Order: sequence, then structure tokens, then C-alpha cells
Amino acid sequence: MTSLLDKVAVVTGGGSGIGSEAAIRLAKLGVKVCLMDVNKDDSEKVKQQIEDIDGTALVVPCNVVNSYDVKTSIEKVIQMWGRLDIVFANAGIAGTLSPIETMDVEEWEDTLEINLKGTFLTVKYAIPHLKNKGGSIIITSSVSGNRVFSQPGFSAYSTSKAGQVAFMKMAALELARFKIRVNAICPGAIQTNIGESIHKSPELEQIAVPINFPEGDQPLEHGPGHPEQVADLVQFLASDDSSHITGTEIYIDGGESLLRG
Repeated sequence: MTSLLDKVAVVTGGGSGIGSEAAIRLAKLGVKVCLMDVNKDDSEKVKQQIEDIDGTALVVPCNVVNSYDVKTSIEKVIQMWGRLDIVFANAGIAGTLSPIETMDVEEWEDTLEINLKGTFLTVKYAIPHLKNKGGSIIITSSVSGNRVFSQPGFSAYSTSKAGQVAFMKMAALELARFKIRVNAICPGAIQTNIGESIHKSPELEQIAVPINFPEGDQPLEHGPGHPEQVADLVQFLASDDSSHITGTEIYIDGGESLLRG
């Protein structure tokens, strides 16, 4: 594994789940990590975990849909450490699961704003600093909207996740001249707390599609993956071991999406 010592990373949604696990992993390898999260208390707990393993972390409360927040948060990283090498655009919500016909416009907008606009703003304001030496941008997308389309009520979430992959491919080509690599990870079911951000409308049962897999829907492990496994992938994409990989979506789902597609 190519050394990541003394590199600097920004992790949005770094206070929990995949974001916190990836942040801790990078810190173990000597990366200085900025935790950008709307929840300051959660981020402080992750910061303490990082410091307990002699890592270095900075907490910057940030709402990723607010352009001023994102811009100034990244500027704080530069003021603190003078460089930026890795951007993990991970913040996101599942939103409200609802039929398209009855979905509130505000529910659609909230999901697209956080998942898609938040990714755009994070990448946009990181680019000027990544240009100095090149770097790696990693976007958390999903199997939803890319390989899986059978989840009832996921139209907003899946649209945002498909949009992230399209954005990633455009950014990868645009930024290649600056030695900035851009890739997306597409997790399936992972044991995180994103379920807490899911709200189900009463009308959801009306559009449910019955799908049954007698031996489970994760062929590789017969159960959801773990944040540590996703952190393995983030570590690889953050390092120079993936130096010839850009513009690529990588599925990490134990084969789940091959059954559900």
C-alpha cells in the first residue's frame, strides 16, 4: 500500500457510518482528516477516536447544501494544514420513501439537495486546492439508481445516486489534466445508521413490488456489509495504488445488485 502519511482529507458526513469508519481508517494511515458534518457532537466523538489512536483530526460543522458553509469549511482545512489531497464526498440521506404521485415536492428537493447538490458543492470548492498536487475525489453513490430499480418509493434517492455517477464521470474527464482522479463507490446494504434518515409514507404499500430471494439477497455473505469493508475501498481509491483508476463506479454489495437489478 502506497503511503498516505501526512496527506490531508476532507470527509463529509464524517460523524457516523461509512464516513466515520473511512475517516478513522485514513487517520490510522497518517492522513490528517477534517470531519465535515452537520452533527458536531457525532463528529467530536469520531475526532476523539482518531486522537486515541494518535491520529490528527479537525471538526468543522457544515451543512453541505449551503455553499458558504462548504467553501469556508474547506478554506479552514487549507488554513490549518496548507494542502488538500483526498476528498470523500459521502454526506447523504435516504429521504422519504413515497410514490411519485403522492410525494411532496419538498421531500424530493431535500433528497436531491443533500445528496446531489451537496456532492457538487464539495467537489467544486475542493478543486482549486487539489489542483496544486493532484489528488483523489471519492463520491458515495449507491447500487440504487445505477444497478437496482426495484425498491418502492426510492425515486428521489435513486435519481440523486444516478446523478452522482453521471457527475463523477464528467468531473473525472474534466479534472484528469490536473491529475485529480474522481471515482464513485456504490454500496448495497451496509450496516449503518442511514436508516434513521428514512421516512416511509402511508401510500408506500400501494406500489410495493414483491421480490423474494429464498437464500437471502446478499449472495456473497448472506447479510449486509460492514462499514469497515467500505473503508477498505475508500483507502484503496485514496491511495496511489489506484493511480490509473478514474471515472469509475465500483460496486460493493456482496453481489446483491446482481439479484435485484
